[in-house]
Amino acid sequence: MKIVSKDFKHGEYIPAKFTCNGENINPELEFVDIPEGTKSFVLIFDDPDVPEVLRKDRNFDHWILFNIPGTSRKIEENLNPGISGKNTRGGLNYIGPCPPDTIHRYFFRLYALNDVLDLKEGATKEDVYQAMEGKILAKAHLVGLYEQADDKKTIELR
Repeated sequence: MKIVSKDFKHGEYIPAKFTCNGENINPELEFVDIPEGTKSFVLIFDDPDVPEVLRKDRNFDHWILFNIPGTSRKIEENLNPGISGKNTRGGLNYIGPCPPDTIHRYFFRLYALNDVLDLKEGATKEDVYQAMEGKILAKAHLVGLYEQADDKKTIELR
């Protein structure tokens, strides 16, 4: 299984349109080579490069989606096709890249599951990972990079 985007390639820069310096909307994501028996997908979009002085765990959850229908083959730009989990700020919506310091890596992690998750909207990433145990058929990831111009850097991560 693979996850790809028409907006950027694996290891390349995410266009500003999808960041805090642009429209702050999700890019289009496509799912390829889906395993048979997929009942749902989970998408976790996070940043593991947060400075430790800002977050002890060095991670920021930008977007958590689960129970995306197993028949889905893409997530359209600015569209949420699943149930939203809680991002690091406590909200349910996509938060675009907005690194406070240098270049960060942003991971779009896709999981194909053989079931749907018995979770409610607002579940945390930890809740989702726990609920996925024993249900993962395949996983894939797409990494994008982003760095703000010096005059746009912020430490508004909390």
